[in-house]
Amino acid sequence: MTRVAVHGASGHMGRTVCRVLVDAPDLELVAAVDPAGAGTALSALVAGGDPSRAVVGSVEDLDPEELDVLVDFSRADAAFGALSWCASNGRGAVSGTTGLPAGSLDALREAFARPGLPACVLAANFSISAVLAMRLAEIAAAHLDAVEIVELHHAGKRDAPSGTAVETARRIAAARASCGAPPMEDPTVHEVLPGSRGAVADGGIRVHAVRLPGLVAHEEILFGAPGQSLTIRQDSYDRTSFMPGVLAAVRALPRLTGLVVGLEAVLGI
Repeated sequence: MTRVAVHGASGHMGRTVCRVLVDAPDLELVAAVDPAGAGTALSALVAGGDPSRAVVGSVEDLDPEELDVLVDFSRADAAFGALSWCASNGRGAVSGTTGLPAGSLDALREAFARPGLPACVLAANFSISAVLAMRLAEIAAAHLDAVEIVELHHAGKRDAPSGTAVETARRIAAARASCGAPPMEDPTVHEVLPGSRGAVADGGIRVHAVRLPGLVAHEEILFGAPGQSLTIRQDSYDRTSFMPGVLAAVRALPRLTGLVVGLEAVLGI
């Protein structure tokens, strides 16, 4: 039985993770961390939670000997500290928090590089369909001349563009560079409204962010070439769409090492 704690447990994603952990036969929810819910019984946070355990306000309040893995869906300003705590205490980690400060990946890669230390899986998106969409975009990038990305999320998302969109652009740019394709060029000479052409990501790829109530997480990758186009669209209608990927990452940790970025190594694609 793998013992799991959830960091950011009072948020929408954190609560959803807690629910699937309670139902998983091979995993056990042993702790929850969130300053917003500190003192709340686990049974009040999630049906089936241990009523004798309470949500704590910080990872520093956890006993590392009582858990094997920390799952993190928190804020960028809190996630790095929580993941560093895991590395310092020899615990595995799975995180879906995006917008981490510059240099965080290098620091975490170094922190989890010690021999014998469990792995850390850091993914911009845990939806398996989103991972497949990025992989398909990499394939298309070598054959089509132009691409733009539109990401659409719920109104409460704090960072823009999404980590998934940034990672999609990075991977498309790398795929294009590997086949000798030049960076994208934008023919626009005058933006009537500044910013209307979106942000410029790796390889000159334009990224557009939409924030609206009613949305959850969606991405369109639009490729164009003379006389034709290809649209790859991925939709997550509910946060349960991320849970198979989260559980797969937790279960894969024993066979992984170091910092693993993305679900590709977990899924074997």
